[in-house]
Amino acid sequence: MEASEIQRGCDENTEDPNRGGWTTFPFVIATVFGLSLAAGGWGSNMIVFLISKFRVKTITATQISNIILGTNNLFPIAGAFIADSFFTSFLVVTVFSFISLLGVIMLTLIATIPSLRPSSCSISTLIACEAPSKFHYLVLYAALSLASLGLGGTRFTIATMGADQFNNPNDQGVFFNWYFLALYMSSVFSGTAIIYIQDNVGWGLGFGICCIANGVGPPLGKRFYKQVKPKGSPFLSIARVLVAAIRKRKMSSETSTEPDYYYGAGAKTDNPPTKSFRFLNCEALKIEEDKQFEGSYRNPWRLCTVKEVEDLKTLIKIMPLWSTGIFLSTPIGISRSLTILQALTMDRHLGLHFKIPAASFLVLNLLATAISIFIIDRFILLKYKNITGRTLTPIQRIGMGHIINIISVIGSALIERRRLGVVRAHSLTNQPGSEVPMSALWLVVPLSVMGIAEAFHFPGQVSLCYQEFPKSLRSTSTAMISLLIGIGYYLSTAVTDLVDKTTKWLPDDINQGRLDNMFWMLVVIGVVNFGYFTTCAKFFVYQNQNVGK
Repeated sequence: MEASEIQRGCDENTEDPNRGGWTTFPFVIATVFGLSLAAGGWGSNMIVFLISKFRVKTITATQISNIILGTNNLFPIAGAFIADSFFTSFLVVTVFSFISLLGVIMLTLIATIPSLRPSSCSISTLIACEAPSKFHYLVLYAALSLASLGLGGTRFTIATMGADQFNNPNDQGVFFNWYFLALYMSSVFSGTAIIYIQDNVGWGLGFGICCIANGVGPPLGKRFYKQVKPKGSPFLSIARVLVAAIRKRKMSSETSTEPDYYYGAGAKTDNPPTKSFRFLNCEALKIEEDKQFEGSYRNPWRLCTVKEVEDLKTLIKIMPLWSTGIFLSTPIGISRSLTILQALTMDRHLGLHFKIPAASFLVLNLLATAISIFIIDRFILLKYKNITGRTLTPIQRIGMGHIINIISVIGSALIERRRLGVVRAHSLTNQPGSEVPMSALWLVVPLSVMGIAEAFHFPGQVSLCYQEFPKSLRSTSTAMISLLIGIGYYLSTAVTDLVDKTTKWLPDDINQGRLDNMFWMLVVIGVVNFGYFTTCAKFFVYQNQNVGK
């Protein structure tokens, strides 16, 4: 990012020159970093906490963790709905960050007050340990619910709040780059330093740091923020258009030679509706049946404004392109899980005394994404603009992410083929638990390439949704990436289960399986999905013609 850009102040904000613009940038990014650091600190190591401190059985701990992951990716939609319908993004972020703070404080109390958790005992005698009581579970679930609810209300709503500070689409794109950089860097820090503190110093201190990070950010910069007020529930207007479409399903928008469309009170334009999805235009067409006794048009469930109809058309247009992200997130989720299984069987030693935890390899993926976002924003985009005179559009960035992600999965397949070759060469096929004499550092390559891919497509997806969704759905637009991740997470579980039941590729001992075939299947899925993406992108037209200029 150009240093001059950050110092431009708030010239974009024509309503109040003292609010919005680049002045708010450091405050928003600091808040993102603090909230994400807190979320990663309590979430990343939750399975270990449940087993070691709360005396939960391994399978139960895994189930609770899966519920948390799913919930964390669904709650952002609720937070976005509230921000779009009732309150400003800043107020939603402030309230929900306080809710998450309460949850993290409760986790800290559980870790430090013995009466809030089962009595301590040796891990080796875990079977004979005191089981958590109903009271213990009540406190635990209350803490996790508050923390997850708070995370959902802040993670992507704050992205909307930050983007609202700018009027220029290119400035918004730059902000989203830095938003994801802060998001990933905080995840790297929480996945290393805070987890180390929790495992080696104390859970109370680890959660305490999360409390501080959670509580400091939101109040910062309040007087500088430009706050965009919601204009009522946008979902209600969408529902009205759908109901009106059913009621007028037998009508044609070509019924009248001089159609009289309804624009609503205070409309800023009287342009007729667009010709795309023409069958929806009749929902804004005035007919005799829509008139009230006094001659006015007041039934919003029969007659919608042209703007409401056009907003629904906008959503319909972008949904196919958005859906390609689901089948992009699914291979990512499966690849990350399989990488851990690979690492568990490989040589993870660094030197004679240090052994890298298998799950810590995923931090390299986050680190690669964070570094790549910085390089893309500071060098690649600048060089591209100098050469072409244009900036990369969100769709171009997403497309590059698709291609690079396919390359990363191909790398995983080739490494797995090599690993299986080493297994056979050393006759380890029927020796469960044996260490394959092949360095796990080979896994760094596909993980890093996958991180580069995420640096292209995740910011691109958020930028695309923010720019193309109706203005009344700005908060929902940035939360759509969370919905993608959530659906991709559940779908990856379903695909893995299907492959496990129909093939012999995924046995308990992967040395006897064919993980390479699984990776090649993901390559095929990625290629087919890229073809689908290309088709959708070909027919997509940006609302803002200045995108990329």
